Amino acid sequence: MKHKNGFNPLSRNASHRRAMHSNMVTSLFRYERVTTTQPKALEVRRTAEKLITRAKVDTVHNRRQVARIIHDEAVLAKLFTDIGPRMKDRAGGYTRVLKLGFREGDAAEVAILELVDFQLVTEDKAEKKPKKDAEKPAAEKKPAADKKAAAPKKAPAKKADGEKKPAAKKAKAAEGAEE
Repeated sequence: MKHKNGFNPLSRNASHRRAMHSNMVTSLFRYERVTTTQPKALEVRRTAEKLITRAKVDTVHNRRQVARIIHDEAVLAKLFTDIGPRMKDRAGGYTRVLKLGFREGDAAEVAILELVDFQLVTEDKAEKKPKKDAEKPAAEKKPAADKKAAAPKKAPAKKADGEKKPAAKKAKAAEGAEE
């Protein structure tokens, strides 16, 4: 039971746990979505929520406090210029944890930790591709069908003496044979 325990130590010592939180939060802010085990996701969520709350107000003090945990300058800038302002109207609950089930090897509970306003990039690409595909097949399918239909006609026929004649000569030879 978790009576009076403030946090889950995740079977790690303090320095390892601090480094793990730092790395996971940096990855979360960089990619806006991270797949990990459920206990880690629940613990890292606490750290991420506190950092986003700080990033909503861009001051030197807040930047320095967040920089203690996030060591990547590009991610730090993204947090204060992009993520913080996006969450300005929210009073909390900046992240969500989606359960995925159990991992194959060790049966650990796996979850996705993502920002609430995260949208998959593949959805936009999937919407754009059918539009392009819808325009192209009308123009491209006809020549492909003509090529397939024309392919049997172009196949040279063998004469009795074993010579191959081009299609034009074969047509003339067929007309001459009919007369």
